[in-house]
Amino acid sequence: MPLRAVTLDAGGTLIEVAEPVGATYARVAGRHGIPLDARELERRFREAFAAASPLAFPGVPPTQLAAAEQGWWEAVVRRAFGASAHHPAFSACFAELYGHYARKDAWHVFPDVAPTLRALRARGLRLAVLSNFDRRLVTLLADLGLAPLIDHVVLSTAAGAAKPDVAAFRTALAILHTSAEETLHVGDSIAEDVEGARAAGFHAVLLDRSGLGESVPPHVATIVGLTQLPTLADALA
Repeated sequence: MPLRAVTLDAGGTLIEVAEPVGATYARVAGRHGIPLDARELERRFREAFAAASPLAFPGVPPTQLAAAEQGWWEAVVRRAFGASAHHPAFSACFAELYGHYARKDAWHVFPDVAPTLRALRARGLRLAVLSNFDRRLVTLLADLGLAPLIDHVVLSTAAGAAKPDVAAFRTALAILHTSAEETLHVGDSIAEDVEGARAAGFHAVLLDRSGLGESVPPHVATIVGLTQLPTLADALA
């Protein structure tokens, strides 16, 4: 079947944090009187994020999703802060951090994103962001100027399933009104984006911005920048 739609991951694919998470956490914590080392925070954050449960809340009513999302992130930050999470100012510190990552100045859009999205739209393809993210992403994409280039945003929290769960990909298909065989997914995670998409029947390609190189399995289709995506889409048309 010819290609009709493309789904794209967000973090690491379209956007990235403007500075290392550890540096941001340490600076904000310092303002609240919680002295922490940026490098140690970076390491602990990565460990906490990797160990966290999927960012999805099946069965949670839409009216309770915002609280569930914030609670999920608070648990991650508490684990990253370790013993310092017991500091009396932790709650205020976390609230500032949560608000910080809702603002566009906390993020950077990769320079190849807008031109690629325009090129894909010019080919008549439907575009959706499919991300393990919370509702802040919708506002962020608008504030960063990307919303006009995207047809839909599919969040793991709203879908009740996070990549690589095939249910997340099937939610995107239902919203796009396409079949898996007509849809290509691109993202920067082999497990979440490539293997998850393939399990759902999608075409899939890894975006290797980080230079994984030889560590990428030979069966994984790979691009090093989004500017290569329109050509790949043409090949599937």
